[in-house]
Amino acid sequence: MKYLLVVLLVIVILIISVTLGAHNEQVVTFNFLVAKGDYALSTLLAVLFGGGFLLGWLVSGLFYLRLRLRLGRAERQIKRLQQTDSSASAGNPSATMIPSSNKE
Repeated sequence: MKYLLVVLLVIVILIISVTLGAHNEQVVTFNFLVAKGDYALSTLLAVLFGGGFLLGWLVSGLFYLRLRLRLGRAERQIKRLQQTDSSASAGNPSATMIPSSNKE
């Protein structure tokens, strides 16, 4: 459901951008650090918005991938510790017994 809302939000933003861009054909001069160019304002806005969107997804994806790798390592470590615990308790059955209080 959450993904559906995100997709709908992106579609709405895209429709609004196309609508505004279709009526805005003003030419502007965009000065890069190394070059200078004349572009239609709608094209410039669309390219910069798309570039920012892709950059945001890339950064988010890298953080997500890093967390997934960290989670996988933690799960393997937990599994390894559980195996060593079960093998240690199999060799020494009194290690797993909980001492009971003797009431006489």
